[in-house]
Amino acid sequence: METTLGDAASITDTTTAAAAETAGDQSSVTPSTTVSRWMFTISQRFQHFLDKSTPHVRHRWIAFLCIAFLYVVRVYLVEGFYVVSYALGIYILNLLIGFLSPQIDPELSEGPTLPIRGSDEFRPFARRLPEFKFWYSITKAFCIAFVLTFFSIFDVPVFWPILLFYWVMLCMLTLRRQILHMIKYKYIPFSSGSGKQRYDGKRASSSTESESLLP
Repeated sequence: METTLGDAASITDTTTAAAAETAGDQSSVTPSTTVSRWMFTISQRFQHFLDKSTPHVRHRWIAFLCIAFLYVVRVYLVEGFYVVSYALGIYILNLLIGFLSPQIDPELSEGPTLPIRGSDEFRPFARRLPEFKFWYSITKAFCIAFVLTFFSIFDVPVFWPILLFYWVMLCMLTLRRQILHMIKYKYIPFSSGSGKQRYDGKRASSSTESESLLP
C-alpha cells in the first residue's frame, strides 16, 4: 500500500512538472517572437520565389516595366513627388553604370585583362553588377518610390524642369565617360558567347590528313 501511494505521488509530481513546463513555454511565447517567426517564414518564401524567377529573364523585365509604368502614371496623375523621381533617377543611373562596368577594372587590375585582340582567349563579360541584382535593385527602387507617393511629406514643392535638366546633363556626362572607358579598353558590356573559338576534332583530323596527302 505504501508503494502504491509512493508511485501515485511520483506520478502526480511528474504531471505537475510537465504542466509547469508547458505553462512556462506558453508564457515564453511573446508577440515579438511570433512576429519574428512570421517574418522569417515570409522571407524564406520570398527568397524561394526569387530563386525560381532567376532563369525567367524576359518575364522578370516585363514585370519591371509594368511596375515602372504604374509609377509614371501615378506621378503624372498627382503632379508631384518630383524630388522622389529625381532621387530614383540618380539611383538608376548608378545601377546602370555598375551594370555596364566590368567586374575587374582594367585601370586598377594587374592581372588578366579583357581580350582586345582576336587571338586572345575568349572570356565572357563579367559585370560588376550582375543582371539579376540589377533587376532586383531597380524593381525594389520603383516599388519603394511608388509607396512614397502616398505620403504627402515627400511631396516637396520644386521646379521640376531644373531637376530634369540637371539629371539629363549628369546622365550624359556619366555615360560619355563610360563609353570612353569602353573605347579605351576595347570591350562591349554585352556578350552572347558567339565569339568563342570552337574546335572540332573531326575537322581538325581530316584537315591534317588532307595536308599529309598533299605532295
